[in-house]
Amino acid sequence: MIYKKFDLKSEDEKTKEMSFNELEVGQKVYGTVINIKPYGAFVKIESGAVGLLHIEDISVARMKSPEERLHLGQKILVIVKSIDNEAKKFSLSYKELLGTWQDNVKDIKEGQKLKGIIRETAKGNKGIFIELKPNLVGMSEYKPNYHFGDKVTVLVKKIIPEKHKVKLKII
Repeated sequence: MIYKKFDLKSEDEKTKEMSFNELEVGQKVYGTVINIKPYGAFVKIESGAVGLLHIEDISVARMKSPEERLHLGQKILVIVKSIDNEAKKFSLSYKELLGTWQDNVKDIKEGQKLKGIIRETAKGNKGIFIELKPNLVGMSEYKPNYHFGDKVTVLVKKIIPEKHKVKLKII
């Protein structure tokens, strides 16, 4: 007599496992932000599996919280960054879908005035990192009394494509 093994997994768990097994690194998938923590956001992809979008994979610009870019219930397109088959976990990335450095800088010219957001002041007062676009950051000389999150107007002093740098001046 052949006995059928009884499976305690619910249909939802089976679907998640099946969808997890179908994931591939580099694959683009749609998902919904279902939880936000200081270190990242949990995204439920269309097939039902949940992956982690680390804060450093949301944007090239530094952020204090994923809530600067994401909100609960937000639908986003992400890329599968890594898969841990043993732990049945996977990580996601969003920043690769925001365009390359070249894509983001192509409409910017030296001498142009732009709006930006201060993302970090370099240690030792060496400079201020300013986000010009979600995936483009430039650096300005240090000026006191500017803080993370301040909105500023900048002048584009120099674009250095070979180093992926944009030099700015706060005006």
